[in-house]
Amino acid sequence: MSLQQLPCTQLGICTNGRFRKGVPFIVKAEQISGGASRSVEDKAGRRQMLATGVTIAPWLLLSQQKTTAFAAENVKGFLPVTDKKDGYSFIYPFGWQEVVVEGQDKVFKDVIEPLENVSVNVFPTNKENIRDIGSPQEVAEALIKKVLSSPTQKTKLLTAAEHDVDGKAYYTFEFVAQAPNFTRHALSTITIGNGKFYTLTTGANERRWGKMKNKLNTVIDSFKIFNV
Repeated sequence: MSLQQLPCTQLGICTNGRFRKGVPFIVKAEQISGGASRSVEDKAGRRQMLATGVTIAPWLLLSQQKTTAFAAENVKGFLPVTDKKDGYSFIYPFGWQEVVVEGQDKVFKDVIEPLENVSVNVFPTNKENIRDIGSPQEVAEALIKKVLSSPTQKTKLLTAAEHDVDGKAYYTFEFVAQAPNFTRHALSTITIGNGKFYTLTTGANERRWGKMKNKLNTVIDSFKIFNV
């Protein structure tokens, strides 16, 4: 049975037996621009939490986070995020703003170019390894068609690959989603651990891909999970 035929429960990302199409993996431009979004500056509690996560001394972190946090803080032009509750960390470009989007675990975006953003989501799953779902290409194609795009968008998978970090398998893939008024060039990385299905997606308008691709690849490469 192919991944396309698998019930959504095997991915751990469905509601009432159906895939959550269009959400929550990718942040639509209209979700993170205008009055519908609330910036971190409007949420004092979240701002304080973020500041704590950025400035916390390395010796206060759990042992498995030390290397990642230290490395993140030393990447010029990026800021680190560590979620000790869900067990993941990544970095994002300096100047991006945290926003609150329903259905998203964390979202950071560029104020001027809202298609330039990164979103993270975490879901419970009974799988123990991303390889249990399928190959990188199979999983990428299924997620792009069923979750990462809307019915009005034309999508194309460009690359899909697997890599290991500390013995944990990650799938990373690149794709484009063409809407009537824009084309988004995106990168996603997914993995499984702690009984959770993790996904991080970042991207930019196709017209700015050449300028942004190195930064976005840095974001993707920085994503790590740790035991909680």
